[in-house]
Amino acid sequence: MASIKINFRGGIISPGDLYNLLVAAGKAKVDAVSFGLRQQLLIDVQPDRYMELAEQLHLLGIFYEKDRDQYPNISSSYPAEEIFITSTWLSEGVYRDIFDMLEPRPRLKINISDSNQSFTPILTGNINWVASLNAPHFWHLFVRFPKTNNVCEWTQLVYTNDIARISKQIEDIIFSSGKLFYDNPAADGGALFDMLAKEKYNTRAADTPANLPTFNLPYYEGLNRYQDRFWLGIYRRDEKYSVGFLKDLCKLCLQTKIGQVCATPWKTIIIKNIEEKDRPSWNDLLARHHINVRHAANELNFQVEDDCKEGLALKSYLLKHLHNDDTRTFGICIGIKTRAKSEVFSSILVRQRALLKIGKLELFKVYDILCAKDFNPNERTGVIFSKGNFKFLLGEQLRRAIFSFYAYQASTGNLALKKSAKKKDLTPVPARELFVHQCRHCLSVYDEQIGEIDAGIAAGTSFDELPATFCCSLCESGKEDFRKVNVTNLGLQAV
Repeated sequence: MASIKINFRGGIISPGDLYNLLVAAGKAKVDAVSFGLRQQLLIDVQPDRYMELAEQLHLLGIFYEKDRDQYPNISSSYPAEEIFITSTWLSEGVYRDIFDMLEPRPRLKINISDSNQSFTPILTGNINWVASLNAPHFWHLFVRFPKTNNVCEWTQLVYTNDIARISKQIEDIIFSSGKLFYDNPAADGGALFDMLAKEKYNTRAADTPANLPTFNLPYYEGLNRYQDRFWLGIYRRDEKYSVGFLKDLCKLCLQTKIGQVCATPWKTIIIKNIEEKDRPSWNDLLARHHINVRHAANELNFQVEDDCKEGLALKSYLLKHLHNDDTRTFGICIGIKTRAKSEVFSSILVRQRALLKIGKLELFKVYDILCAKDFNPNERTGVIFSKGNFKFLLGEQLRRAIFSFYAYQASTGNLALKKSAKKKDLTPVPARELFVHQCRHCLSVYDEQIGEIDAGIAAGTSFDELPATFCCSLCESGKEDFRKVNVTNLGLQAV
């Protein structure tokens, strides 16, 4: 099987261009395609059909790579813009300006990320640009040296218009410096930054290091309201999207004047700007192709390497253990790594390795479990939780690692509460009326004092803080269908 990779800059492609690619794939007898961790399109084609696909891609003027990844895709947080990221200066126009300025085919991984989000990884690239929270159009720069886990932050903020030129210079320096910065765990970030021609760029000193966000993965499936529109998130358990379904999706985008399809690092796709009047058409599309958009949250939380049947099988094995034990995984990103130099974004990482190697032959697979620093995958630093587990022990060891995440979360939460308590004014607080939010369809109630533990919503979570994807636990009506009601009008007794 030949593996074809086609990059979408920032994870964005027009439905017309995607449709043409799918037609080309169909002519080569490809039934399904997938999306990669770096938001690119992946096509597996039979060897005897490869030349047919290659000819079609050539006619379309599409650059692709076969069985290699010399030109990694430019990854971005754009798919999360507007729906998971609000109150930011980083707009669609700024993203597109940056994509247009960058080199057509960079050889290093470049990430363009908003700082106030964790839906897309921030530091999985080699050149990682993170938008400043307080200085519009200025960016923090993190360099992770190729083939290492060595990440260095520059003390300067860089203006938007200079992102492309600095990225190109960093790439040239790294590839022209031999082993100084490439595949060298001791690579010196300060030495690299000293080699930049700073006088040519618009930079300013960063007041403080970048404040990387706490990891908070939203539920990214289904048809959901945002502002006065809807977005649709689609996930496939086997990571395969049928060509027929995607072609119909592209046609519907064109019919309803939607100009882009977004691929995410979770190997899912997102359609934005769906209008209310078009909701029935999108529901009909999902029904005709039997597309499920209500998978369990613990299944969505996994990240597996691209084109990795072994990793998917291990994911399925672990999910059965978590399901059988009814293990909560809300808020955790679990990664599966089976290849030595692969990149997997995770709070908890399951790493496969051979206990014994004889040449290229690997015998007796065992598994290590590693946890990211503070369980935040953007922090990158990992510690070993459990080492050398045989497969029959792995499910239980993963459960224990998950329990350690919640124990850590509880300890840091209690510390924050204690600090907050010291600052509280001891003046008596006047009594206030009690309100709840009630679904206008089935009359179910969301009580902020109780939360919804089964849905991972802690007690004390205000209705305004609930994600846009929140829905009624009984009838699945959206957040917009709840109304604020005084408890006295419900005949409820305050506890």
